Amino acid sequence: MSAAPRQISLDEWDDRYRELHASGLVEPAYGGPLRRHFEEGHDLRLRTLRFDNSAASLRLWNLLLTEEDRLRECRRQGRKLVGTMKDLGTVPVMAYAFPNLTAFYPDGAWWIPCVMEFSDGLLRIADSLGIDDSFCPVRAMLGAFLTEAHFPRPDLLVCSVGATCDDFSCIAQRLNGLGFPILWWEIPHRRPAESGEADFLMPGGMTLPMAQVGLVKSELARIQSAMEELAGERLAETMLAAGIRRANRVRRCLEELRRRVFMADQSPLPALELLIAEMMAIHFCSDQEQAAQALEELLVQVRARVESGQGFGSSSAARIYWVNPVSDLRVMNLLEDCGARLCGTDNMFCHALDLIPENLPPLDALAGMALMDPMVGSAAERAGRICQEMQAWRCEGLVISRIPGASHCAWEGQIIADLVHDRLDLPVVELEVPPVADAFQSSLRSRLEALVETIISRRTL
Repeated sequence: MSAAPRQISLDEWDDRYRELHASGLVEPAYGGPLRRHFEEGHDLRLRTLRFDNSAASLRLWNLLLTEEDRLRECRRQGRKLVGTMKDLGTVPVMAYAFPNLTAFYPDGAWWIPCVMEFSDGLLRIADSLGIDDSFCPVRAMLGAFLTEAHFPRPDLLVCSVGATCDDFSCIAQRLNGLGFPILWWEIPHRRPAESGEADFLMPGGMTLPMAQVGLVKSELARIQSAMEELAGERLAETMLAAGIRRANRVRRCLEELRRRVFMADQSPLPALELLIAEMMAIHFCSDQEQAAQALEELLVQVRARVESGQGFGSSSAARIYWVNPVSDLRVMNLLEDCGARLCGTDNMFCHALDLIPENLPPLDALAGMALMDPMVGSAAERAGRICQEMQAWRCEGLVISRIPGASHCAWEGQIIADLVHDRLDLPVVELEVPPVADAFQSSLRSRLEALVETIISRRTL
């Protein structure tokens, strides 16, 4: 049943759900009322959020919030679970090329303290293990592994190291020492090909040194061998190529979804649901086919809204690009309350959104994509891509979230801010937002409103 786009509360979703069912809503197996995740799953943050009122949005939320159940059902059915840490978008493509493997990101535990409003106790466990709040919030995964309350113990656990977050590497090493053996694989810091050096051309025109691609390919081959042993079958090149095509089905859908949302005169999808849709790219929420179907349904909804001129907020809302969108989902509602809309994102996994080349040997293509990770290159390269996207999507301002305790790069935010200012002459706000930001709502609102006021005043210059 179609309805005018509106953002509604958890309480309002009760009536909306009954309305949709009365009109003949057909749901997947993981469907059901949104409220159950609050009452049974203790996802307390839901009571403070405002949600898109479409059936497609309901399906998206239900897919996201049932991942724990899905992983346990996979274990019950005898499927093997692969925990893929840190690479964000590469190893899961390999895992889903096997018919009996399911990949997931234990890293995703970083948002559990937010969605459960600290009732989970995961950060207290991390504290007791010597990993305190001077570390990145992904430390919550230590507690998730030890309690097994949020996902089963993986049959295979892999983690990329090298040019990655130092905090994460320390946390993963602590995990390994606690009796969770990790298959480590290395990714080097990305550098340009030197004069006369054999290079490897990636989509978008970036050239990578062939030596680096070869190194990463050999590391992925080790992971492939471990997966083959776990799955009990060889991964033929045709199987991996088919897996890449399935991953690109999700990425193509997201590519159009983002373009339509960011370029529309009036936002056809709230920031909250857009961010959740983007997260589907990194590991398909533990079900590749269902992730694809949920995103395609959402895209149909967005197309219909754009064509009918329907959307959220005002067409004059300030167009904001957000770097490192925060774990507290409520902040996305706050952004819209301040008269802004989301028109671009960099979640540190843009390489999981880009199409994987289908005209290259599959493992070469994946090695090249792994090297496109913004975290293994320079902050200036990341800033350059952000500038290109801000121009393409007509963004008027930039918000950068610093990651509490993280050791990515102490000056990364400043590098990005300076480049955006120099190239685009646009206003920038840099914030640090804790996992649950209730105590900071007033100051966050003030800073976002000031950014919006600056953008509006610049339109008249």
